[in-house]
Amino acid sequence: MEFNVSSAELLKSIMDVSKAIPAKSVLPILENFLFVAKDGNLEITASDQELTLRTTLAVELRQEGSIAVPARQMIDLIKALPDQPVQIKTTSDSSFECTWANGNSSLPFFPAEDYPEIVGAGDDAQTFVFPAQALADGISGTIYATADDEMRPAMNGIFFDMGTQSTTLVASDSHKLICYTDEDLKAPAEASFILHKRPAGVLKSILGKEVETVEVSFDTNTAVFKFGQTMMVCRLIVGRYPKYRDVIPQNNSNILKIERAQLLDTVRRVAVCANKASNHIKFDLKPGQLEITAQDLGFAIAAYEKISCDYSGTELSIGFKSSFLIEILSNMTCETVVMKFADPRRAALIVPSEEEAESEKICGIIMPIMVS
Repeated sequence: MEFNVSSAELLKSIMDVSKAIPAKSVLPILENFLFVAKDGNLEITASDQELTLRTTLAVELRQEGSIAVPARQMIDLIKALPDQPVQIKTTSDSSFECTWANGNSSLPFFPAEDYPEIVGAGDDAQTFVFPAQALADGISGTIYATADDEMRPAMNGIFFDMGTQSTTLVASDSHKLICYTDEDLKAPAEASFILHKRPAGVLKSILGKEVETVEVSFDTNTAVFKFGQTMMVCRLIVGRYPKYRDVIPQNNSNILKIERAQLLDTVRRVAVCANKASNHIKFDLKPGQLEITAQDLGFAIAAYEKISCDYSGTELSIGFKSSFLIEILSNMTCETVVMKFADPRRAALIVPSEEEAESEKICGIIMPIMVS
């Protein structure tokens, strides 16, 4: 194998796929990149067998071939080079040479045949095309609400509920639930799958702004995302996602309307004095006024702040975990939010104001906590 390539382009490609390299693997071959040089291109693959990333890079190819190269050494070497042409060629049955303007290095490689075969979606896979930015926004707006639950693995991912008019991405950790609905994400037919949060986060991180669309193919076990010169293959979470629409409150009649940034800043200030283990804060609501309080009796600290608001309903005291509320409010972009309450024991609904409902696609549910 022998080819010439720009060090900057090679670095970008290996850094993108390196997100699939395992920190430690029972298969040492997976700690390598698979390089396949053919047809004027270099195909670079990294995998931990749960997640696979593959990208294709145009090179000046002199001799075709395929080898598995040590990922960590390759990254460190190319990262240390300024942008310049580099030549990579095999020099023996077990080593290859990387040559640049005024130096070179020799590194070992391993047979490409030892690298596990990458299996994509089956013949029965369904294929959809989504706008890349809408997909990235949907993942960003929901991934923080996923769980770490060994007993209920379905909660550790984002549920894609696809329809012909829109697609809803859902994430929940049982304390909060986030739904992100986008009419730009449409499917030819109703379908669904659960994408684990790790590949979801990787996908979001490598979707560049130059990418316009993402082709998604999936069967019952595997999903394949293709965009530009890159492909991501990952295992899906197999299981039934809870009926999330059934838990969205429909008749919460106590309604608070308030500027989102003001509420977020107030919660952050008051939460400084909340118990560090529980992060509990309390809302005391009455017409025209919201008082937010927190205290930590162990350290004899407390805080409260009163703010004017638009509140209609009965006087109400309700507690929340401040970190959950901060997460939800931080991931919304609307100017004004509406919080709807039933009573201190039932979930509160957080949605954008009616004027911004078209542009803001997120709705959140947060479970209350009992506070004294």
